[in-house]
Amino acid sequence: MSESYQMFPSVVSRVEQLTPLVKRFTFERIDGQCYPEFTAGSHMFVKMNDDFSNAYSLVSDHKDFSTYQICIQKEANGKGGSAFMHDYCVEGFELEVSSPNNLFKLSPSSNKHLLIAGGIGITPFITQMEELAQHNANYELHYACRSPEYLELLNSLDKDVHSSCIHTYVSSDEIFLDLDKLISEQPLGTHIYVCGPKPMIDATIEACNKYRHRDEYIHWEQFSSTATGSGNSFKVILAKSNLSIEVKQDQTILQAIESFNIDVECLCREGVCGTCETVIIEGEAEHFDQYLDEDEKTAQKTMMICVSRAKGKEITLEL
Repeated sequence: MSESYQMFPSVVSRVEQLTPLVKRFTFERIDGQCYPEFTAGSHMFVKMNDDFSNAYSLVSDHKDFSTYQICIQKEANGKGGSAFMHDYCVEGFELEVSSPNNLFKLSPSSNKHLLIAGGIGITPFITQMEELAQHNANYELHYACRSPEYLELLNSLDKDVHSSCIHTYVSSDEIFLDLDKLISEQPLGTHIYVCGPKPMIDATIEACNKYRHRDEYIHWEQFSSTATGSGNSFKVILAKSNLSIEVKQDQTILQAIESFNIDVECLCREGVCGTCETVIIEGEAEHFDQYLDEDEKTAQKTMMICVSRAKGKEITLEL
């Protein structure tokens, strides 16, 4: 079902420069109330203005809801949201943040949890490690980053609690993570979580498949679309609006619909939030979102029109 988010007018109460490219932002609600509770691994959306609304993992204490905290890496080739946050969101800046959601939950029962992070992909594991430690779980974090300053992102963790479980790999020091070897050493039944650049996620999934780890034991998160950015052109028929619209090769369904001045709610435009979930009346979708699970994608009942496309030359939607 489509996700419904509550938005909270907020103010940036603190900005910390953790690395040359990463800042940590702390938010407080303007009305002085606490934010909603969230679970380890949750994310929320930051709506900076009408142009930018991005998803970020919460790194704040998931027992203290007086503030929310996120870490943002400035992306030179991004869509502009991270650059806006770095360049304009100083202390006192007002924006909106959403209620939380969690698409990257820890398995409630597991003999072992293996956490694999790359760069800024460490963020969802900050709260997850705290929860795992509280439950005396068997877990390891393997963190690969490009330079030593990224280890600053681990400083919020209690070293006395987590130090024996943390393994770091800094490429500038020529220390590299061997994913194939790491996965090969894991007993079957280990829940494996990965967050980071797409090549790391792909390599982890490939190694898990190679060593026969079942799909339900593999968890990954990446706040960007898995779509290649283009595909074959096709026709989308809007049943309620009685419109037939051509979706070009380099265009999403959402963009094509918006060109007709039809408003469709979409918070993320990356297939993460679920707000643009649309019923499929006829035809099949090629799913590129991270919101629907595999059973829902196979059922072909709905699709996320911000990233997913038609499999054939035509698809009819309930819009």
